[in-house]
Amino acid sequence: MTDRTEQAEIVRRSLKRRYRKERRFRAYGVLAIAIALAALVVLLADIIGKGHTGFLKTTITLDVEMDSERMYLEDPTNPDEIRMADFVEPLIVSLAETLPSATEDDRNALRGLINPYASIGLRDKLVANPDWMGTTQTITFLAHSDVDVYVKHQGDKAYSIKLNEQQQEWVNELQESGLVETSFNDVFFTSGDSRDPARAGVLGAIVGSLLVMFVTLMLSFPIGVAAAIYLEEFAPKNKLTDFIEVNINNLAAVPSIIFGLLGLAVFINLFGMPRSVPFVGGLVLTLMTLPTIIISSRAAIKSVPPSVREAAEGIGASKMQVVLHHVLPLAMPGMLTGSIIGMAQALGETAPLLLIGMVAFIVEVPEGFFDAATVLPVQVFLWAGSPELAFIERASAAIMVLLAFLMSMNALAIWLRKRLERRW
Repeated sequence: MTDRTEQAEIVRRSLKRRYRKERRFRAYGVLAIAIALAALVVLLADIIGKGHTGFLKTTITLDVEMDSERMYLEDPTNPDEIRMADFVEPLIVSLAETLPSATEDDRNALRGLINPYASIGLRDKLVANPDWMGTTQTITFLAHSDVDVYVKHQGDKAYSIKLNEQQQEWVNELQESGLVETSFNDVFFTSGDSRDPARAGVLGAIVGSLLVMFVTLMLSFPIGVAAAIYLEEFAPKNKLTDFIEVNINNLAAVPSIIFGLLGLAVFINLFGMPRSVPFVGGLVLTLMTLPTIIISSRAAIKSVPPSVREAAEGIGASKMQVVLHHVLPLAMPGMLTGSIIGMAQALGETAPLLLIGMVAFIVEVPEGFFDAATVLPVQVFLWAGSPELAFIERASAAIMVLLAFLMSMNALAIWLRKRLERRW
């Protein structure tokens, strides 16, 4: 009886230790998840905190007199006179008239409040409306990037204000009179890159990313699915196929910069393709995403029950008919999910595209697959390394746009899987 009691006590102590270990293990798991979520929250808070002002622009509204003598322009329809005309002077004069404290000696300081490209906007408006000549028009134009930083970040120690005290007073006066305002930054979504932060946008990078992703999808999905079907359904099981499978698994873990070196050596140096074009970028990302698509497609094919194949073969279907009419439709949700996740991974890649020249400063929005272009991750890389403080918020805002693309693609993968999934 004593032996049984001692054995029962030993078992109880052992169970208590096991239960304590299990509770500690669960606590460690909860702690790990909490740390990961906290890190994610801090990261998103930092990005949103720095980037939300990138979706705002600062504008100045002035009554500008189109004086022919001041502008050295008689006929606004004459291209030669337009090239020689002075479109900055009317803006400075209008700004000086709005600020009573400004004197003739403050012209350079006043120029520092006006965006360098404001004169180009005035020129384009006058060319489009020649009847404005000799009249006074209310013109709204972008403020200088230093003014933009001051209006949106005054008091923020992370941003150094480059305006002097007199310029800050002028900006405050203009704000009080309602001539300096902040509004939604449509320029950010309707223009390409620029040396001036106030005019820099992501449209060129978005179009370049879409073109690169289109090329990648059109090449990687059919090739990856075809390779997965052959390896899983038709290829004989021998040393050669084992060697291919091992190398496909290894390629999925190769650093992306290696694929960039491969693209540089083969597509650019060997075949002489142009640098910094979406077609070459799509080829490089195709090489990078193929292993992921092949592996996910093979896993989707393996998940189809053998009974489906046996039933199809039992009614006289050929091997090709079994695969195309029965196995492939059932495996397609998993294939699409893996492909979209692979595409989302490719969308966020920067290293392979840097090596093929897509790090160039591109102002124009690309119109085709062989036009010079950049992509969103590279655009973020360029802006993050810029010495201009105003580009900090642009880079963070571009990261938010990129995250929106990535979350949309992952949501699409989940929706497709739920929509097309068949249960058996």
